[in-house]
Amino acid sequence: MLKRGGTIGVLGGGQLGRMMAQSAAQLGYRCIAYAPEGDTVAAQVCDDVFANGWDDTAALAAFAAQCDVVTWEFENVPVATAQAMPGDRIFPHPRALETAQDRLAEKRFVEGLGGTPAAYARIDSMHDLEMAVDRLGAPGILKTRRDGYDGKGQWRIGSARDAAALNLPEVPLIYEGFVEFEAEFSVILVRGQDGEIRFWDSTRNAHEAGILATSTLPAGETIEAQVDEARDLARQVADALKYVGVLTLEFFATREGPVFNEMAPRVHNSGHWSIEGAVTSQFENHIRAVAGLPLGDTGCVARSVTMTNIIGGAIKGAQAHLQASDTHLHDYGKAEVREGRKMGHVTQLVR
Repeated sequence: MLKRGGTIGVLGGGQLGRMMAQSAAQLGYRCIAYAPEGDTVAAQVCDDVFANGWDDTAALAAFAAQCDVVTWEFENVPVATAQAMPGDRIFPHPRALETAQDRLAEKRFVEGLGGTPAAYARIDSMHDLEMAVDRLGAPGILKTRRDGYDGKGQWRIGSARDAAALNLPEVPLIYEGFVEFEAEFSVILVRGQDGEIRFWDSTRNAHEAGILATSTLPAGETIEAQVDEARDLARQVADALKYVGVLTLEFFATREGPVFNEMAPRVHNSGHWSIEGAVTSQFENHIRAVAGLPLGDTGCVARSVTMTNIIGGAIKGAQAHLQASDTHLHDYGKAEVREGRKMGHVTQLVR
């Protein structure tokens, strides 16, 4: 158990690290962040920041020397960077990054545990893509195997003609067949160092232009009927990885049951509602887990909850949301406003 006043290192400097640091301070811990130079909003609430490259071995060693435990706030931290941290003091284990950073490896891993992903094919050439479209059909989605998020690194393929006209990027790719689904939802869990697992309620997630727009509770009968099966898979994933901290799996609710979409080895946008809407938020429970503290109650405290992302220029009028009852604004403090950039979120509760 990490003693009061201990230091938690966070690899990454975005809004997830910012909210982690806020929870860490509440529990009596210091946080320091490590991220290459940029709009590092976590710096606003951290005790110190290392603004160095991911491959700066000297800086990484100096950072690790100041930390009692280390975690990360997004899944694109290089595996080598995570592995540079002391193996007994980084949570989750870097194997979770290795699994999640390659969409092909991730789907094979989940299949090995009995999960059902969308039909997929490995793409290394135009011939591979043509064969995949012929076998799996169109429409479908062509994705980079690494790095893409919030709709980036993805191309919708509506027909074989679309595929033939595409100028393939020279990176490993994967083609996913179209999934007919009734809703999208997340399973978010926290696993402690002793193996205890707790789940938050699953939200119905709506996306716009590939970016999460809203997460709502209750999620509806369709999702609620499939949550138990999805949780069983999420538990197997967490146990197989010997995971410590918050883990997220995203699913499509289909007529045949839950179809696995992807996993995020971190706190997740669709869990932001838990800050005000749950007894213990995903951020506090992540800190509890990595610090070796008892896990908190994940139960919902309201009859309904709606979390809405604030994207791009919408942040300029975001304070107007506060006119509504039991509404909570989170401005991430990002200096640069860009189209498609997550600038904050607002959560409204009905108790």
